[in-house]
Amino acid sequence: MCIGCGRGRPAREESPPLRALVEALPPGRSKAVERAVMDGLTLEYEVAGTGAAVVFIHGALVAGTFRPLLEEPSLVGRYRLINYHRRGYGGSTKSLGPTSLAEQAADCRALLRHLAIERAHVVGHSFGGSIALEFAMDFPEATRSLALLEPALFLGSTAESYRAALAKNEQRYREAGAAVVVEEFLEPRFGAGYRALLDEVLPGAFAQAVADAGTWFEREIAAIGRWTFGEAELGRIRQPVLAVLGSESDALWPRFGETQRQLLATLRDVQGFILPGATHALQMQNPRGLAEALADFFGRRG
Repeated sequence: MCIGCGRGRPAREESPPLRALVEALPPGRSKAVERAVMDGLTLEYEVAGTGAAVVFIHGALVAGTFRPLLEEPSLVGRYRLINYHRRGYGGSTKSLGPTSLAEQAADCRALLRHLAIERAHVVGHSFGGSIALEFAMDFPEATRSLALLEPALFLGSTAESYRAALAKNEQRYREAGAAVVVEEFLEPRFGAGYRALLDEVLPGAFAQAVADAGTWFEREIAAIGRWTFGEAELGRIRQPVLAVLGSESDALWPRFGETQRQLLATLRDVQGFILPGATHALQMQNPRGLAEALADFFGRRG
């Protein structure tokens, strides 16, 4: 089933500008980034809203991609939203070596326990979608539902080309340095002109991505390369899943479309959603459309 496939491109102006965050905090919003310290692990996090818990797991390089959703009334008025920086990003604990996806999932579970949350809707973007799947496998009792935003998976005919692309990214990082390779990594995924979007929605995010680049290129690529998760594991996911694909993503890289088709064909309880006017930068390009789709899904399936 695919919902939202026929909608027109939304006007981005409908979403409140993120730069107004400090001046106009919504009810339930933390006034500053907080830090959870748990057995030597420190994770930065923000909370918005009240209600059933929703935890957002960001992908590679840009840790703040979910912040626009903390401003969306369809979510913040009904749910308690937890947005955190994974280890190696921002002020969270720095990783000294590769961190497995099981460890990443355990970090998320530890944060939820720190916040006295036993169950949550889990939303993961890109590499964060892979962590969300690992979370559902390792902590099924804590997973109300999953929303997978173009997760990083090695599936189908594009699996080997994806592995080769990541290996090239690692090599280019060693040769050309962080600033060059962050640009080379993000543009094919987010689309030409993405820097203007990033600067508007998340001022300073590119510089922070360059500062955090070692986490992805030196540690996390190695971790996902060793992750053994394929169609058999997908078939064992029992929670309701919303699989989200940007309407422009497949044109940028066919891997995104193939992954979406595999999710819809393999998961037991899944519905698809095409987010209008979006590439892999889904939640930054159309936060209102994504927030409404998530709220609808949580309300009916959670």
